[in-house]
Amino acid sequence: MSRLENIRGAGLGLKRELIPQLQAAHGTSLTASIDFFEIAPENWMDAGGRAAKQLAWLTERYPMVCHGLSLSLGGPDPLNEAFLKRVGNFLETRRIPLYTEHLSYCSDGGYLYDLLPIPFTEEAVHYVAGRIRRAQDILGRRIAVENASFYAAAPISEMDELTFLRAVLEEADCWLHLDLNNIYVNSVNFGFDPHAFLHGIPGERIVYAHVAGHDREAPDLIIDTHAQDVIDPVWALLQEAYALYGSFPTLLERDANIPPLPVLMREVDRIAALQKTALRVTGEIAA
Repeated sequence: MSRLENIRGAGLGLKRELIPQLQAAHGTSLTASIDFFEIAPENWMDAGGRAAKQLAWLTERYPMVCHGLSLSLGGPDPLNEAFLKRVGNFLETRRIPLYTEHLSYCSDGGYLYDLLPIPFTEEAVHYVAGRIRRAQDILGRRIAVENASFYAAAPISEMDELTFLRAVLEEADCWLHLDLNNIYVNSVNFGFDPHAFLHGIPGERIVYAHVAGHDREAPDLIIDTHAQDVIDPVWALLQEAYALYGSFPTLLERDANIPPLPVLMREVDRIAALQKTALRVTGEIAA
């Protein structure tokens, strides 16, 4: 599988409050490590006025990816095909090459405003894979699904998360949006080895990745808030993932408690540095 050619390097999740800082710093050394941005299509499809102009300014200068929030791939409600067609139009209009979603669900007769775990069963594999294939047919392109974070196990599960993830990716023939923080969060919440999980993923399906921070509520409970700095064990997982699968595009998520751009850039720069080291090890760039 070839990865998307214009999505590479280190990225940053786009927040509207950051845009004036990004515009002021464009072309300077401060933002030199930013290669792409990520947006939620739900937050931008209907944008007008100043917001639409800001998005146009960014899409003219940077590649973008879309990471959805509300498709509810594992939910009991019918797949929202009208919404998908709106997403497809947005992707085409803004020339955005990639759309990803969570391997979870967030609706049941209405939106639940949380990402809930899918039962890890053979029946759910077929159900979710079929919905992913239908989404790909509507959009006319392959999508990626992200391994999600959870706080309670779904009932009636027949397999572990990794087995379920691999089965869905294979049957749907879609890409993997790898979230290293979610692997770590679930490893603490459910007591498994995150490194063994990482070794088991189908690396050839990785199209890009997330790193993020979280809040630890108890020794055995982490909440995936994206409101703190990335911690060392997550950086270690990212470095190990590059060693296993080669350097792939990686984005910093920060959704709350957002510091000024120079502070955020320290973590984006760290992603870029780890990628450069990985490329040197593989001989893809000169030492």
